[in-house]
Amino acid sequence: MTAIPQGRTRRAALMSAMYALVAMGAVLTGCSSGDPDAGTNGVGKLPAEKIQSRTRTAAKSAPTVRLSGTVVSNGSTYTLDMRLKGDGGTGSVTSKNGTFRLLRVGRHLFLKADAAFWNQEDGAGEGGGSTAVANKLDGMYVKVPTQDPAYQRFSGFTDKDVLLDGLLTLHGTLATAGHHEQDGVRTIRITGDKGSGGTLDVSLEGTPYPLRLVRAGNAGTLRLSDWGKGFTLQEPPKNETLDYGKQLPSS
Repeated sequence: MTAIPQGRTRRAALMSAMYALVAMGAVLTGCSSGDPDAGTNGVGKLPAEKIQSRTRTAAKSAPTVRLSGTVVSNGSTYTLDMRLKGDGGTGSVTSKNGTFRLLRVGRHLFLKADAAFWNQEDGAGEGGGSTAVANKLDGMYVKVPTQDPAYQRFSGFTDKDVLLDGLLTLHGTLATAGHHEQDGVRTIRITGDKGSGGTLDVSLEGTPYPLRLVRAGNAGTLRLSDWGKGFTLQEPPKNETLDYGKQLPSS
């Protein structure tokens, strides 16, 4: 058996020890840095008012967003899953009357629901509440006239700027409330009146988009995602569309 030269053994042991020290130093450095904003976009170091201003600007500038969660408005609770852009939006809304789909392309608003929804929906056109009419509207895209009250009620769910302007407002004195995480993304949280005026989690990675909103007064929780991801808006086929201002079937 050939003996290993003693000098080579000492050099190997020294190199192993050096590698171990380097690795330990890296671990200790990572543990002791203590800066939660290291490697972020830097908004976590700003006052709450500036964070809110930055995130509102980012949201307004983004061409698209997906908004999902719950909204309480005028005593009614709506569950939303909407994709929005500057000239319209599409998605689903669930209310006490059931789930319906909304599609707005420019000024044209379409609502699609089953017969049960139309049978319960008060004031949804001339035939609201008629079982026969509701059955004929079942599964069709109903084009809503701009002057109809239903247009005012539902078009806001498809308007990116209107929704975000109304939602991204915290009430009361603003403050930061620590670093958090949403879906694997580091965030800084800002609050209004220590949370009673709402909370907003803002991304610390890349553009400071708002990622999660808890509205004041238990008025719902919303997740904001898919910022800037494109999607196509297109009016439904003519054979699947009814204009209830002109073509609503009579009972």
